[in-house]
Amino acid sequence: ALPGALDFEKAATVFKALGSPNRLIIVTAVAEGERCVADLTALLGLDMSTVSSHLTVLRNVGILKSERRGTQIFYSLRKPCLLNLFCCLDDFHGDADE
Repeated sequence: ALPGALDFEKAATVFKALGSPNRLIIVTAVAEGERCVADLTALLGLDMSTVSSHLTVLRNVGILKSERRGTQIFYSLRKPCLLNLFCCLDDFHGDADE
């Protein structure tokens, strides 16, 4: 392994989890404040089971954390520093020559 290198397998798993436009929308929405499944379902225009599946993927890789309050589960970012990556991605346009 490279000295001081991060766990590339784990990093690849996180990137794979972020490899869906809907999951990126969820992460961006949750970054603005915690959200419940109903909020995200309305935002995405998807059914609740699909949104729940996306949330499970994001939670399982450690991007989101969840907190149950009564009958609802609220999701928030586990590592807000992830948004730094999103800022960087804004500069990518698929043109490698620039």
